[in-house]
Amino acid sequence: MKWIDIYDIAIELADSKPDIDPLKVRFTDLRLWVMDLPGFDDAPERCNEKVLEAIQMAWLDERD
Repeated sequence: MKWIDIYDIAIELADSKPDIDPLKVRFTDLRLWVMDLPGFDDAPERCNEKVLEAIQMAWLDERD
């Protein structure tokens, strides 16, 4: 997975952290959690606030 795989990342986060409210996660934590996902392989510097916000919103949608 790469940073651009927003929906795949959201699915993985929803599955691995079902009790976490995505809206209460700090972007610093979210970034680390994404980089720790199995199959994630992208450069940390390719991540920015816009990407993290998109992941957060997709994760929120995935929970509903």
